[in-house]
Amino acid sequence: MSRERRWGSGTPKHIKGVLDIGTSKVACLIASVVDAGESDDAPASPRMRILGVGHQRAEGIKGGVVIDLDRAEQAVRAAVAQAERMAGVELTEVHLSVSCGRLKSHNFAARAEIAGGVVREADLGRMLDAGRTFAEQGGRSLVDMNEVALRIDGVPGARDPRGLAAREIAIDLHAVTADEAPLRNLLMVVRRCYLEVASLVAAPYASALAVTSEDERRLGVTAIDIGAGATSFAMFAEDRFVHAGAAPLGGAQITFDIARSLHTPLAEAERIKALYGTVIGAPSDERDVFFYPAAGEEDAVTHQRTRAELVDVVRPRVKAIVDHIRERLESCELSALAGRALVLTGGTSQMTGLADFAAAELGRPVRVARPQVVSGLPPALSSSAFSTVVGLLLADTQARAGRWIYQGRDTQSESYLKRVGSWLREGF
Repeated sequence: MSRERRWGSGTPKHIKGVLDIGTSKVACLIASVVDAGESDDAPASPRMRILGVGHQRAEGIKGGVVIDLDRAEQAVRAAVAQAERMAGVELTEVHLSVSCGRLKSHNFAARAEIAGGVVREADLGRMLDAGRTFAEQGGRSLVDMNEVALRIDGVPGARDPRGLAAREIAIDLHAVTADEAPLRNLLMVVRRCYLEVASLVAAPYASALAVTSEDERRLGVTAIDIGAGATSFAMFAEDRFVHAGAAPLGGAQITFDIARSLHTPLAEAERIKALYGTVIGAPSDERDVFFYPAAGEEDAVTHQRTRAELVDVVRPRVKAIVDHIRERLESCELSALAGRALVLTGGTSQMTGLADFAAAELGRPVRVARPQVVSGLPPALSSSAFSTVVGLLLADTQARAGRWIYQGRDTQSESYLKRVGSWLREGF
């Protein structure tokens, strides 16, 4: 559907639009987000209600990377227009998930001497400016940056350092960066739809927020999103986002393996995977038969295979994905801080037996989770496949609650320090 720019007063401030552009689908949510006031300890969580939903099959995307601007643009336009019609509003900006560009985590400390003897907002801005410069070395682009710990003269625990007497202030930061070109192409698709990007959010972080509880994140947890074109993970320790990563491995490769082995069209292979795909076999699988057409055959001849034979096709690819997850977890120095608990989400996580298989292979407790309930979210979008887009709404409210220092960047207008100042005023 054509989506033209309309000049006007823009989207009301309490209306939020979020957009997830994946390999298999494009999803857009429009929600009303209203502040719930403050408690004695911290800002209360905003009240959210879904007003509009848009969901379209993705085009022009492979492994989370844009490979055809025109086709990707049409899919995004259709999804956004569908959500706008349902909500009765027109979006001017969206919060966008990022899974492309070989996401990479960086953990480092930024320090600043306090010349005036009292911490000012400008002192914090200098540290964050230095942090961004450090994270973007080697042509990388900053997606997210969050505070892990804050120390004043070496003493941790301060929440709002402004106005405190100090000689030195230090912030432990965690940043997520992406390759410049894939990220630029993703932004280009959105802007061709006459939308501005309000913020960038690392897709692993968004998914994790949707499927883990605050207690889990405080005790330590790793959330793994196995989507169609990418597998990503996010680690939390002491309720802080400490590590993330992504790789172009996912359910689409399982579908292709089925199509190649059975010599059947990809659409049919996807149907077979959804209805009969399993990782762990059972004795009855030898007798459980399914039928399918072969690719290129024009007559109505059907072929048959047993579910046991399908397991032999599916399991090697699933094992390769799980082995890659193990390698990434073992190579991460912060893995011990995040504990042993694993939460699986994403469309591929719903495959029968995958959680038990992953638990056995990784030697860790594993559960499969759907996104938490948000008022107005249709049941069809409450599955694990939509964890990222639901988490985008939660990521925005986390930022407003002060856990985030910096999300994304505006490549055309506001300066970095101006945006950092805004986050600091909201966060500290």
